[in-house]
Amino acid sequence: MNHTALVENGIARQKQAADPAKSVWVSASAGSGKTRVLVERSLRLMLAGTPPEKILCITYTKAAAAEMANRLNGVLGGWSVMTDAELEKSLIDLLGRPAKGPEKIWARRLFASVLDAPGGLKIQTIHSFCESVLGRFPLEARLSPNFEVMDDRSADEIMQIARDDTLLDCQRPENAALGAALRLVSEKVSEDNFTALLKDLGNKRSRLLRLRRAFGGVNNVISALAKKIGIDEALTEEHLITRASRETTFDAPSLRRAVDRLLMGSKTDVAMAEMMAPWLLKPEQRPALFWSYVSAFFTQTGHIRAKLATKKVSDAWPEILDILGAEAERLQKVRETIRKARVLASTAALIRLGMALVDRYEAEKARRGRLDYDDLILKTRDLLTGDGVAPWVMYKLDGGIEHILVDEAQDTSAEQWQVIAALAEEFFAGEGAVAAERTLFVVGDEKQSIYSFQGADPAAFDVMRRQFQERARAAGKAWQNVPLDLSFRSTETVLDLVDRVFAEEPARTGLTASGDVVTHLVRRAGEAGLVEIWPTVKPPEAAAGDPWEMPMAQNLDAKPPAQLAKNIALQIRDWLDKGEVLSATGRPIAPRDIMILVQSRNAFFGHVVRALKIAGIPVAGTDRMVLTEQLAVMDLLALARFVLLPEDDLNLAIVLKSPFVGCDDNQLFELAYGRKGSLWRALRENRTGLPVFDGARDLLRELLARADFVPVYEFFADILGRLGGRRKLLARLGQEAADPIEEFLSLALGYQRTEASSLQSFLHWIEAGAAEIKRDMEQGRDEVRILTVHGSKGLQAPIVFLPDTCQGTRAQPSVFWTEDDTPFPLWPVKTANDDPLTAEARARAKARQLEEKKRLLYVALTRAEDRLYICGWEGKNKRPADCWYELIDPAFGEGVEEVALPWGEVARRWSGGTAPEASEAVVEAPPSPESLPAWIHRPAPEEPTPPRPLTPSRDMDEAEVSSPLGPDDGRRFHRGLLIHRLLETLPGIAAANRERAARAWLARPLHGLDDAQQEEILRETLRVINDPEFSAIFGPASRAEVPVSGVFEGRVMSGQIDRLMVGEDEILIVDYKTNRPSPRAIDAVPAIYIRQMSLYRRALMEMYPGKAVKCALLWTEGPHLMTLPPEFL
Repeated sequence: MNHTALVENGIARQKQAADPAKSVWVSASAGSGKTRVLVERSLRLMLAGTPPEKILCITYTKAAAAEMANRLNGVLGGWSVMTDAELEKSLIDLLGRPAKGPEKIWARRLFASVLDAPGGLKIQTIHSFCESVLGRFPLEARLSPNFEVMDDRSADEIMQIARDDTLLDCQRPENAALGAALRLVSEKVSEDNFTALLKDLGNKRSRLLRLRRAFGGVNNVISALAKKIGIDEALTEEHLITRASRETTFDAPSLRRAVDRLLMGSKTDVAMAEMMAPWLLKPEQRPALFWSYVSAFFTQTGHIRAKLATKKVSDAWPEILDILGAEAERLQKVRETIRKARVLASTAALIRLGMALVDRYEAEKARRGRLDYDDLILKTRDLLTGDGVAPWVMYKLDGGIEHILVDEAQDTSAEQWQVIAALAEEFFAGEGAVAAERTLFVVGDEKQSIYSFQGADPAAFDVMRRQFQERARAAGKAWQNVPLDLSFRSTETVLDLVDRVFAEEPARTGLTASGDVVTHLVRRAGEAGLVEIWPTVKPPEAAAGDPWEMPMAQNLDAKPPAQLAKNIALQIRDWLDKGEVLSATGRPIAPRDIMILVQSRNAFFGHVVRALKIAGIPVAGTDRMVLTEQLAVMDLLALARFVLLPEDDLNLAIVLKSPFVGCDDNQLFELAYGRKGSLWRALRENRTGLPVFDGARDLLRELLARADFVPVYEFFADILGRLGGRRKLLARLGQEAADPIEEFLSLALGYQRTEASSLQSFLHWIEAGAAEIKRDMEQGRDEVRILTVHGSKGLQAPIVFLPDTCQGTRAQPSVFWTEDDTPFPLWPVKTANDDPLTAEARARAKARQLEEKKRLLYVALTRAEDRLYICGWEGKNKRPADCWYELIDPAFGEGVEEVALPWGEVARRWSGGTAPEASEAVVEAPPSPESLPAWIHRPAPEEPTPPRPLTPSRDMDEAEVSSPLGPDDGRRFHRGLLIHRLLETLPGIAAANRERAARAWLARPLHGLDDAQQEEILRETLRVINDPEFSAIFGPASRAEVPVSGVFEGRVMSGQIDRLMVGEDEILIVDYKTNRPSPRAIDAVPAIYIRQMSLYRRALMEMYPGKAVKCALLWTEGPHLMTLPPEFL
């Protein structure tokens, strides 16, 4: 089959996978366009009439969900505005045939349909989907309706509380078994390992809970474990040694005679006899001497000695070999039983501690109404598969999901598969809540399963495929398995290397479940590409006569990791300086084309970032960073420590050297040397006269003044914003400091929302948590990217470096698990304690670790589009046989060429393909950053203070807020306010009940009135209301306390009219006045009252043009009504 036919066949398979008429299981190799298939299948489902909200797409990460949603919305948005011809072409490309009339119409409407769909497109991570399900059915899942999902940081905090509570529980007399378990575990591990062990148990709590559900309480679990190991749980190591030391269990007389014969032999025989004799001759001390006696028969590796006696002794007394051999065989069986007892004892103690820890953790979460990410999966699984409400929940969900799409299926854990299987149960069981044909689409690649630490099992990928296939075919549903092995990403040279590496053992084992040879088809055949392997960097030979070098004198740059980082930077700098062209594209190499991938975050990260910066190469930094290790955050925390303890001289010196102040060493020395008292005192006095310290003093004084009165977020936001801290930090540390700063502010805001907003407690919280930032490395900046291979999943780059290929397999876990439906933990403490079951579990764990390391290598190799560079460094010992370099190196056999490297060494290169013709080459100029306008660096000017609103009842010269030190305690208006309130409310009460209601209200303690004052106010108010002259004012045609506003001469007026009557031809405004004595002539009325009524009148005249507006003051003393002539207003 020629290349064109291969490409057409690969594209045809993509179309098959996107066919919405059948359920499909896709095995997609790296770069084969699985995201495109997911998008096209979703589009075809919607074109076929499936409502967008009835399609569920489960992705592995939020970034993948966002990418897919963006692609879908981009296509749908394009369809809505395309011309008919453009739309016709797009639909033919999608469907493989001309679109039908209704399909064209529906295609234009789909974008609006998606926007209007309840909840939008359901493109979610499995955790997000489970959260939505639990949110719909909290009571059915036995959760609080207001549950919250914790992030990893909060979960760690609760786990720490649970650990502390568990350790306290161990000390209680009623928990003797738990206390014994703690003593046993703590005696066998260091403090750090103990903490790590408890953390590992917490991470595996779902397995512990499964054990308890399967067997009951912790004692039943331990009994089941003893049966699994093959030992009576009542047997202990001490009991077994005592039993093995009884003379009834061995041939004591023969062994004593054997000792006598050995004493007459060679030195080796005598040494063995001296180890055996004390045990044989001192029966009462045998348990204590047991292991010394055993060592006479076994090597340090645990095997029976090849020669239990020398030839001289055995020739003289032939039966000695049978006697010693029989004893060795007996002791071998005893040792095996003791190993089982040790494993059982240590594992049983660990299970007790683990289950107590899990109980505490679950109780603390329940108390707070919180769920962690594991809970989302486990509780959704139980909700969908348990007895009772599960059928009803499934019925409600069944009508809302018609098609399920699963991305990155190879990294799906067993519990997540259970959730997906429950959702798809009705798909293959006949009619459900909907009559439409429903489908399941799964895409993944077992070769890229690299998340075993999150529960992923590549073997489950094929197991689940077979299960779904059998159920579909049993139900008569269409099912198809579609392999996608046509790569659109990498050049032929890169993929040839991949195929060569994994064609032979040991690389091939574990890459796939079948063990078949992996081959890739290439879309980019003939395009230029190269792979290159560099000589490893070895440590320099130590100088003779210098056995130990002082640490401060060591040249850290000469260490192999640092030297390799310098070599990589030198190579990249050489490309950029020479304008080397990327042959496949015909344009110069740019920093954004380069990705450096490592297996784990280690010291090499820092070395390569430093080397690139020294070489002047833009670098994006690492994909993850510990927040409190970032310089910008460290400077912010130093400021916080200062305001909490200004007398800390070292911390203040850090602040003064930071970008916030910017003094140099000489200036700091001048300030600090010879000072009397603290550095803060010296700064306040500033006898140096340097202006930099005057500014620093003023800044720090301002922070000290604000620290006790503003919340945590506002404290730091003010430093970074108004005080120019962000600008200063970025000016010194570069743009890469922006991410840590923003994440730090986000944490401060989140902490402020949930915790007491204390600067001291926030400082403790953030330093104890070691918060990490996961950075988006898909951003389009022109920078070199440095990532772990795990972090690079889903990414690619024209040029990829693999620098740490000489590293061996990481250390194995200390706890192993059996291979069961309900796995048991096994904790042997050390390899020497391995019983057969533990040895099998250890070997299985090691094999899986090696297999995943090979799959990790596959992921790393397939990130490269055009060029791939293999390099590494070695330590003093020989590089491990299972390291990546050893797996890759044999592939550089025939056809390689040697090329000189910029630092003088020679690399082996394998290249192929041709560069595009010069006329076809497209040379892209590197993006030139636009100069930012000057205003962007200036703080925004303060908004002008709006004019004070006009309040008709307030004097223009009256202060907005009365001084708390003034003589007025606010009670001068108290009487008037009470009368106003009574005049507002009493007219709505029946006349016979008014007095009783008024008395009860005035008698309330909050008014602070004595009996005489209550009586005086009551009488004055009732005289007003009961006066027949004022009956119309308080009648049903009037309204009380009417708000009124308007704008006069650019100023806002806002007030409240005490009583308003609106008639057909005129309007009456009445305002109550409680002055004593009340004026009788208009000339005696205060000017503020006239102004108040004038403003009310102007506002009402604008609202009611054509009506006469009259104003009157109702004086409560008297009472009497004073009408104000228009000329006064």
